Amino acid sequence: MLKKLLSTGILALSLSAPAFAGAIITGFNDNTLPGNDDGSTGLVSIGFNVNFFGLVFSDLYVNNNGNVTFDSPISAYTPFDLTSTGQQIIAPFFADVDTRNAGELVTYGQGQLNGFNAFAVNWLDVDYYFSDSTHTNFNSFQLILVDRSDIAAGDFDIIFNYDNIMWEAGTASDSDENGLGGSSARAGFSNGTNNPGTFYELAGSAVNGAFLNSGINSLINNRYNSDIDGRYVFTARNGNIVVDPTPNPVPESGSIILLASGLMLLGGRKLLKKSV
Repeated sequence: MLKKLLSTGILALSLSAPAFAGAIITGFNDNTLPGNDDGSTGLVSIGFNVNFFGLVFSDLYVNNNGNVTFDSPISAYTPFDLTSTGQQIIAPFFADVDTRNAGELVTYGQGQLNGFNAFAVNWLDVDYYFSDSTHTNFNSFQLILVDRSDIAAGDFDIIFNYDNIMWEAGTASDSDENGLGGSSARAGFSNGTNNPGTFYELAGSAVNGAFLNSGINSLINNRYNSDIDGRYVFTARNGNIVVDPTPNPVPESGSIILLASGLMLLGGRKLLKKSV
């Protein structure tokens, strides 16, 4: 199961294309979401159709807070449970991103990946709420959707790429001043129907400290369907995404450490809507 690579038409992502720093792929940055807190784009064209658990989309909303949605933009900053939501969402790192005063802005756009049409969103060196010029612990992560209509109409790949995860929540989600603790980030996807097999969360979602660079489910030190640490590839075929029941398969070098670590319990709580 470790270093698993499925033979279902999945992209061979040991890419010759230049990388930001490891897993993250450069480009896909023709458009910029202006500095904001809890903002979103209008409907943006993906450039191809995606069959997401039987729901077909050609457009989506880019949300500042580490996710894209198909049905409506969302301003939610404290991450909700992706395994029970009615939202149609794909979230590489659902948490309170604030790009107003420090770090970089969110970019997105169409392009190509290994000869296939693709759409990506880049959250590179992004700050957390309340953004402050004194902050230096930024996160870098990326979502790529890849057209695989060469296999069947609507088939596509979902790729989560991570380079650096230094914070896990904003202070309005009960973190400390360094973006640690509180109601911490979730990562995964859901088509909003709550039907079995139509939702998934990465192990470590909502667990304090788990996703951080040194965490027990460190996003940059684990992988899925990839030979590159920090890269997680999910294949949507015929409207279904089959995920290994053991989430976050890890490199052999980290397996002993993670097995010895155990699980942490979430102590975060839901908060009232923040005022900016």
